[in-house]
Amino acid sequence: MSLDLPVMPPVSPMLAKAAPNLPAGGDVLYEPKWDGFRCVVFRDGDDVELGSRNERPLTRYFPDVCDAVREWLPQRCVVDGEIVLVGPRGLDFGALQQRIHPAASRVKMLAATTPASFVAFDLLALDSTDLRGEPFGTRRRMLADALVDARPPVHLTPATSDRDVALAWFEHFEGAGLDGVVAKSVELRYREGERVMVKVKHERTADVVVAGFRWHKSGPVVGSMLLGLWDGGRLQSIGVASSFTAARRAALVDELAPYRMTDPTGHPWGEWASASAHEEQRLPGAVSRWSGGRDQSFELLAPVLVAEVGYNQLDNGRLRHPAQWRRWRPDRSPASCTYDQLEVAVPAELGQVFGAGSGGRDGGL
Repeated sequence: MSLDLPVMPPVSPMLAKAAPNLPAGGDVLYEPKWDGFRCVVFRDGDDVELGSRNERPLTRYFPDVCDAVREWLPQRCVVDGEIVLVGPRGLDFGALQQRIHPAASRVKMLAATTPASFVAFDLLALDSTDLRGEPFGTRRRMLADALVDARPPVHLTPATSDRDVALAWFEHFEGAGLDGVVAKSVELRYREGERVMVKVKHERTADVVVAGFRWHKSGPVVGSMLLGLWDGGRLQSIGVASSFTAARRAALVDELAPYRMTDPTGHPWGEWASASAHEEQRLPGAVSRWSGGRDQSFELLAPVLVAEVGYNQLDNGRLRHPAQWRRWRPDRSPASCTYDQLEVAVPAELGQVFGAGSGGRDGGL
């Protein structure tokens, strides 16, 4: 492959910083926040490279996206966007993760059975022109013109300057798998790797059982706490809470000490090291290609502690990201910490997303 473009890989995508509320309108465009893999597409004729957020190529994992890029994107361009995968209930991030596989035969099979889509939302270069120094409003108009004839699985993200419309997206399109709204100044130049956009994401709280913890890599202080929810008589592992100050990590050692279990007998996760145990239920400590070889061992705690945590998304019964610690809940019974307390978004058709706002123009994914 021999790319010759005015903007060459790798490119570190422009990022967004979290905010509790959408900024006021004016010279701002709002877009849905897509739930997939951030991807910068480089196309030079038949040569296509898909760059990820960490600047590593995704090209070999998504031959179907490469084919779609060759069919629907301009001959020479660099486009920022998101690779997403559509399931029966909207965007399916879990299925998208499965597309990252080392075996070429499986990559080929998954490209045919679970094809992905590409949603474009910024234009960095077109033909021989580097557009990163142009204001976002200009880049957006040029991107819309460049994709006027595009068809699924390539899409132009909807955009609106109406804050009320964006707030309606935030509420309504969560059920399609979107996880928030992004706001961009129309004057914004493309600033690689900088958090210069604004994102507002869904966040909820849940009461969970704290049934284990991991030591921090820096020393004998708590690194993360392992969280569970009861489901049909089983304590299912849903993820961790890990964002603590250094002082809080140290204090947690004493707080958790009375509940530590050296004998795993009777603990719901006592047999976590057994490979067969993971076939029966979701347990912490499982080896996966996402753990990067990190030590996943942990200390058991008597499953009687209840904590309130904040979270933004649940995938197949597990937290997408580490939960945000809120407080201990001594007033709550561990038995009350079930999946029933969690809000479930009502499924929405993704086609509605692409029919909404000034940026939509086709029938959706």
